[in-house]
Amino acid sequence: MELTDLLTINQWVEFEKDVHERSGLDSNIFNTKGIRITEYKQWVNRFCPKVKADDRGQSFICAVAHMNIAEMAKNAEAPVIEECDAGLLKLVVPVMVDDEFIGAFGACGMILDDGEVDSFMVHKTIGMDEEEIESLSNDIKHISSEAANALATYIQGRIEAIVAGYKG
Repeated sequence: MELTDLLTINQWVEFEKDVHERSGLDSNIFNTKGIRITEYKQWVNRFCPKVKADDRGQSFICAVAHMNIAEMAKNAEAPVIEECDAGLLKLVVPVMVDDEFIGAFGACGMILDDGEVDSFMVHKTIGMDEEEIESLSNDIKHISSEAANALATYIQGRIEAIVAGYKG
């Protein structure tokens, strides 16, 4: 089973846009391999595009965070809220159909509660100058744990309704 058995690509894009407009977070639907299935991308800060533009950032920060947290969400069959290695929120809600994991909805790009960007780790991983990291990350918005949990509940409810509609 594929995500496109549940919704068309355009419908997934509308879902991504809804979550972005509701939360301000970058939001995407991913297949079981951790690959976005839509072309929709709405950056929520200036820092993340620079990290993702570096192959090491994409591979060792972004992709690793998504795959690890998606695996946790898959195993828990519930949303998981953590931080990526750069220190930003990563929220993942699994898409489960009859106990089969078929993908994950992710949202990221803000700092959770009183957290902060891990400049040292980013510098060591991709070689970005710590002053540039500070400059690019000094205006990243914060999100409370309560707001992140409410968003996770909203996304999970939407996914459950989509799956129930498929089964119906």
